[in-house]
Amino acid sequence: MAGLGGRMSTTIKAKISKMLDRAEDPGETLDYGYNKQLELLQNVKKGIADVVTAKKRIQMQAQKHEQQIVKLDTQARQALSQGREDLARTALERKTGLQSELQSLDTQVTQLETQQEQLIANEKKLRQKIEAFRTKKEVIKAQYSASEAQVRISEAASGVGEEMADLGLAMQRAEQKTEDMQARAGAVEELEAAGAFDDITALGSGGQDQIDKELAQLTSGAQVDDELAKMRAELGTGSPEAQKPALGQGEQA
Repeated sequence: MAGLGGRMSTTIKAKISKMLDRAEDPGETLDYGYNKQLELLQNVKKGIADVVTAKKRIQMQAQKHEQQIVKLDTQARQALSQGREDLARTALERKTGLQSELQSLDTQVTQLETQQEQLIANEKKLRQKIEAFRTKKEVIKAQYSASEAQVRISEAASGVGEEMADLGLAMQRAEQKTEDMQARAGAVEELEAAGAFDDITALGSGGQDQIDKELAQLTSGAQVDDELAKMRAELGTGSPEAQKPALGQGEQA
């Protein structure tokens, strides 16, 4: 059972693979890959924009620190000139703290600039790669379309294509039906020439055969003789044999 199940699974997978292979359109696959690369390129550009935004934010903070450092230096000088060394010391301590933060901010800006340059270089390479892929994609699609058209033309010319094969079978069935109909028409003509249909019509209409026809003719003949006899009696002309001498006398006179 395990071996049978394995063979069935392999057969099903093979059929599914064949169906997918027939349904797959290389042009659609290439277009899908190209669109995915464009999405990746957009993500890289978004990453560059995010890095630049972060760098600008840090630079703005650094500028505020620089302004604050200048202000604290001025306040320390004023306090010292007025004999307030304690205030001057406090201002200088704050100045020193801001200077340390400013150095950290400058380091972060430098790192972000390096990252920005790397992303820009990668974005440029990716854009070139995508452009090359797009060109190659269009060439492959054109070649596939031309090859597909050539195959269809060749199949149509040789009659090996599925559609042409179906059309050939339909034509064979039409020819067979035509031959059957011609044979039937010939058989009908032959039977009609032999009088078979006349006998069939006669039997169908009155149910009479040849003997019935002859008997009917005798009966109709006797009826005619009876009618003639009655008419002679009514007119007093007599029988045809009695009139023959009279005609003879008339001829002698």
